[in-house]
Amino acid sequence: MRLLHTKLPEFKRKMYAAAENGGNMPKPLILEGLENLKTAKMQSLRTGRIEVAIEELAKIDDVKEIQLLIRPRVPETEHTAIIKAIDKDGKTEKIILETLTILHGPEDLETFDCDNIDDRRAPIGRQG
Repeated sequence: MRLLHTKLPEFKRKMYAAAENGGNMPKPLILEGLENLKTAKMQSLRTGRIEVAIEELAKIDDVKEIQLLIRPRVPETEHTAIIKAIDKDGKTEKIILETLTILHGPEDLETFDCDNIDDRRAPIGRQG
């Protein structure tokens, strides 16, 4: 599975390297949306596509900074809340599982001020 997925630390390293080395001048990269993840794996194909996109933007001389904002594509996501009771020795005494739906703002909140949008996403419901 290693060839199919990129671990979170490697994903971040690749994105920062793409901004720094993609153009004639190093560009700072602002990465937002992964702060709360302790561990994750990203699709390697998508990682490469995002890396190439960052390099493409880094080659534009007028660009001084690149932002990579990770947002949920489906604005309503359902999560499991795991509520654990831990005793004084660190042993789990009881766990309650609950459901929490989180409503996220759509990408319009980040794209409203730009008319030059190159949407390279696959249609929802289809891989690609």
